[in-house]
Amino acid sequence: MTSWFRPLIAGATLGDRAIASVGALLGITLTMLVCAYYPFAMADLPLIVAPIGASAVLAFAVPASPLAQPWSVVGGNIVSTLIGIAAFKLVPEPAVAAGVAVGAAILVMSLLRCLHPPGGAAALTAVIGGPAIHAAGWGFAFVPVGINSIALAALAIAFHRWSGHSYPHRPLPPVPEPLGLHLTDIDRALADMPDSFDIARADLDALLTRAEHHANERRRP
Repeated sequence: MTSWFRPLIAGATLGDRAIASVGALLGITLTMLVCAYYPFAMADLPLIVAPIGASAVLAFAVPASPLAQPWSVVGGNIVSTLIGIAAFKLVPEPAVAAGVAVGAAILVMSLLRCLHPPGGAAALTAVIGGPAIHAAGWGFAFVPVGINSIALAALAIAFHRWSGHSYPHRPLPPVPEPLGLHLTDIDRALADMPDSFDIARADLDALLTRAEHHANERRRP
């Protein structure tokens, strides 16, 4: 049971989480301030949509994750919202429309290489968001969702340059392949890396040791 409450992100430290919290605070606040210059209120639309909060968690807490990259944030949210709008217009039953929206959003985001978990929430919002969102039609995907997403991604790029993290993420060059890999070696390598990663430590250990096993098998005459 105690393992359920241990940190799940490889390489994460308390300092990293504190920096991520500051980044999310600034990112969400500034995104709302930027969007305040657009007349959303005239259409009773929110200045910021709820999925952007989840986007901020990814962009600031796990900037090395493929799910958190700028194209994932912007493309994933906009594309998923468009799919949600289409599902609402084409599927008369709300429950079915909600399921179609999220399922189709996952497929299309995967095909466009912008898979972003908050995109599922964006698609769902387009279906169940209420009269003002439905009245906005296709434009809701761009105002406010698109503007929110672009502003947040731009602010995340600026923040991570200041904090010393690479965003968009650029992996460090590989080192010569080690022999006899141990979990302590992985821990030391994680300590060398400036970013945390969207993969559990145990999974990383299993992946790397299995890869080393296959590499050794390949080298055998």
